[in-house]
This record gives sequence, structure tokens and C-alpha cells, in this order.
Amino acid sequence: MTSLLVIIVLGLLAVALWQLTKIFDLTQVGSKKDDSQVATDNDNNVQGYLMFGFLAFIYIFTIYGLLKWGDLPLHTPASEHGDTVDSLMNITWVLIFTVQAITQVLLHYFAFKYRGNKEKKALYFADNNKLEVVWSVIPAVVLAGLILYGLYAWTNIMFIDEDEDTVVIELYAQQFKWTARYAGADQVLGKANVRLIDGVNSVGMDLSDKNAADDFLATEIHIPKGKKILFKMRSQDVLHSAYMPHFRAQMNCVPGMVTEFGFTPTYTTAEYRDLPFMIEKVSHINELRSKKSVELVAKGGTALDPYTFDYLLLCNKICGASHYNMQMKVVVDTPEDYKKWLSDKVALVKEYKASKETPTAVDGATGTDSLSLPKEPAAAKVAMK
Repeated sequence: MTSLLVIIVLGLLAVALWQLTKIFDLTQVGSKKDDSQVATDNDNNVQGYLMFGFLAFIYIFTIYGLLKWGDLPLHTPASEHGDTVDSLMNITWVLIFTVQAITQVLLHYFAFKYRGNKEKKALYFADNNKLEVVWSVIPAVVLAGLILYGLYAWTNIMFIDEDEDTVVIELYAQQFKWTARYAGADQVLGKANVRLIDGVNSVGMDLSDKNAADDFLATEIHIPKGKKILFKMRSQDVLHSAYMPHFRAQMNCVPGMVTEFGFTPTYTTAEYRDLPFMIEKVSHINELRSKKSVELVAKGGTALDPYTFDYLLLCNKICGASHYNMQMKVVVDTPEDYKKWLSDKVALVKEYKASKETPTAVDGATGTDSLSLPKEPAAAKVAMK
């Protein structure tokens, strides 16, 4: 309702301004007015100075933005390849800002210096081969260098030796949550198909596949520091994107296919929390949350909980109305703590069998005889053969 009222008010305001313009035009009837479309020297001078004004606005706003929001971008990367990604990004930014500074200053300066004047005549020439070569070759060489460096970085990041000791984890995306499936001791994920989804088997794992015997599900991701992690990604419904910003990792999750991304974490969650910049950032966030809590409590609301940093897995595609809910906690453990975390995990096959052995009440029946085992779905029977 509020949005509708705002739209109505803006519409009425536009109509009022239009009417005021018509009234102003009527007041000018009978007065001498230059209706020609040819710019005068005064018009050209005004436009020339406006060019300088716009140039000043660009750089003043840029400097202000860097000073005000310069601390918001991601800081120290938490993966081995993160430094390479940051270097590539920083080189790109430096080149962009350098080219932008040169071209924009020259553009606005020449617009002022060579503004129209009745005493001057524009010089026209059809072409200049030297200029054409300069502004064609230089960008081509720079872009070629960026592309080659990017391909080199991408190849190093994406190449994973099949014989390398890795932790294999499947990220299963669906509207609007993530499910993590670990490959178990054999580090080989069992086959899966969306048609096999049944009860606790929420990722559609083929329970008859021998490689699936030790696979298990987790509600949060735990990974060991210093070991290669290979993420296999699937989507149940629409296009999602697995995004772990602090690890400089992102890969689309495409329905009907498996994508992958691998990295080696370099900081445990505890170590990253203790970095000076993160301590300062968390302190600032909690200061803001404390002020907000005072306002909420004054209005009868509940105070906000203190913020604690955690790595997160996010969805970087707008996948639906509850897209913002798609996040999962990522915990980087020491190798010892990771082994402890693994020690009590139960394979999905065992969980599935246990869920089928649990008696359930038959609808409409009473007494102890009403307990029976649910019939096994056809898809599960196929999988178990």
C-alpha cells in the first residue's frame, strides 16, 4: 500500500511540474526569444565549463567512495589460490583506473579547449593511420596480456591431479538450501539421480552403488586446513551458484550436470577470526548491532545477538523468492579436529535402512497391530537391486 501511495505522489508531482512548465511558457509570450537551434558562443562556453564540472564530480565522488567504503571489499584470502585471484583483480583495477583517468581527463579537457567559437573553424581530416595503429595495438596487447595471465591462473586453480590426496564433497543445491555429501573413506562419491530422492536420501544417492556405502550427509561443511578440497556440485531444480567469497571460489550448479571447484584452505576458522583486520571488523559490526539493539528494545523488540565471523557457502544466483536463505556454514578445522568431527558420522545407507525399519502407524488403525513398516518406493527398489 505504501509503495502505491509513493507512486501516486510521484505521478502527481510530475503532472504538477509539467503544468508549471506550460505556465512559464505562457508568461514568455510577446517577449523576444532566440528559437534557433544554433549554439552561440555563450552556449559553447557554458558547455565547456560544465565539462570541467562533471570531470571534478567524477573524481571527487571516486575519492570519497574509496575513503568511505574502501575497507568493505574482501581482505586476506583463506585459500592457496586466493593470492593469485587477488593479484589478477588488482592488476585489472589498476589498468582500468589508469586508462579511465587518462581518457576522461583528455576527453573533458579537449571538449573545453576546442569548444565552438565564431572566429574558429574546425579542422577536418578523413583518417590518421598512426593514431589508428596506436589506439588499436596498445589495447590489443594489454588485453592479450590480461587474458593470458587469466588463463594461466584459471588453469592452475582448476587443475586437480586425480592421484592427489583430496577430500571430496558434493554440494547439492535446491530451492532454497544446500546439502553437503561427503565421499567417505574411499573419497569416491556414489552415483546419484534426482529420481531416487526418498526420505532421508534427500540427494537421490544410488544406494546400490558400492562407492556410496560410506557416503554421509552433513548440515554444515567441515574441511581440514592445508588439504586439497574438491567440491562436486549438482542442482535439483534451477541454476544456482556455489560462492565461498573468503576462499575466492565460485562455480555454477547446473541442473543435469556435475561441475567442480577445488582449493586448499590456509586458515582455520579460529585463525581467521584472530586476524587483526577481522577483529576490528567484527568489533565495528557489533558496535552497530549494539546501537540497533537499543532502538529495538525501546520499541519492545528483541536485541540482536552479537556477530561472530564464520566462513559461508552462499548462492550467487537469484534463484527464487527465498534466494537469501541459501547459505551454509563452512568450518575449517585443524586436521586433528577434522578427524574428530568425522568419527561419529553415520553413512547415509545406514540412516536410510534405519528409517525404513522404524514402525509407523497405519492411517485409520488403532492399537499395537496398527504398527507396520512403510512400503519401499519403487525407485528405491531399483536402486537396491
